[in-house]
Amino acid sequence: MGVEGCTKCIKYLLFVFNFIFWLAGGIILGVALWLRHDSQTTNILYLQLGEKQAPNTFYVGIYILIAVGAVMMFVGFLGCYGAIQESQCLLGTFFTCLVILFACEVAAGIWGFVNKDQIAKDVKQFYDQALQQALMGEPDANNAKAVVKTFHETLDCCGSGISTGTFPPVWRNDLCQKDSLKSFFEDTSCHKKIDELFSGKLYLIGIAAVVVAVIMIFEMILSMVLCCGIRNSSVY
Repeated sequence: MGVEGCTKCIKYLLFVFNFIFWLAGGIILGVALWLRHDSQTTNILYLQLGEKQAPNTFYVGIYILIAVGAVMMFVGFLGCYGAIQESQCLLGTFFTCLVILFACEVAAGIWGFVNKDQIAKDVKQFYDQALQQALMGEPDANNAKAVVKTFHETLDCCGSGISTGTFPPVWRNDLCQKDSLKSFFEDTSCHKKIDELFSGKLYLIGIAAVVVAVIMIFEMILSMVLCCGIRNSSVY
């Protein structure tokens, strides 16, 4: 027996929300793939200083986002089909998937909040180590110079912005192709540029997570109400 009245309205409302959820999953998947292949982050995070690889903690969050986007598209399709078919089994499976996905998203959000400052900090430490080796002429100076120049060219920056008194001018031509007066009057610190790079991308991830969480909460409520409506209709 089909659902009637208010329950039928909820059925179509759930279908619309699931379609939006499916679209959101596609958008998140697309954004995650864009972040994964963004030229600035890939240029920096694929660098290697001697045997030390650049910190890639940022990519852990991106891979989680890719997985979430793909699962969201599957779950959204399952919810749409379950709502149209008025299937308690499919809606129950959909609800279970939503709960698991919501739990994973909360866990990923906590991980991102805890690591949001650490990601930029690790990259800045990697840059500082390369800069010191390049300026002091250590054994891996050539490799270090290549790493430093990649940072400078990718982020349009020069130096760490930390005055130590031991380093020669960091805008020397073999490291920075910068106008020394411009570097003096403008804040071209690589530390600042690294913070801007990762904070901007992490905020984008955070906004996407909040929007998806709100949609998921509405869908869990609607799916429970629709299941109850289908059960009551079948009884009568």
